[in-house]
Amino acid sequence: MSFQNHNERREAAEAAKKAMLEKFKTKAAAPVDPAIVEQRAAEAKAREEKRVAAEAKRRERVELEKLERKLAAEAKVKADEEAAQRAAEEAERQRVADEEAAEILAFEQKARRDLKYAARKARQGGKR
Repeated sequence: MSFQNHNERREAAEAAKKAMLEKFKTKAAAPVDPAIVEQRAAEAKAREEKRVAAEAKRRERVELEKLERKLAAEAKVKADEEAAQRAAEEAERQRVADEEAAEILAFEQKARRDLKYAARKARQGGKR
């Protein structure tokens, strides 16, 4: 195909476009069997119902997962609070035990010191 100028090429392109358009127009104008249309509509309705049911099931699953995550988070918070409370109670018991041990140690040290002083007084009293 050899074209002489731009106008001939443009006209040929337009003719090709018109031919393609006519080809599709004749296909669309073909009569459609009502039974086939009805069958396709029923299939589309069945697909839509199936999609809606699946969507409802998915939403229910998502809500259940949300609830489970919420309950797990609440349980974790409760467990953390209990652990913190146990740690605080243990720290308080340890503090009291440390204070008692320090008091006992101070008392024992004082008693040893008093005994030491008493023994020295007794030795000094006997020499004089």
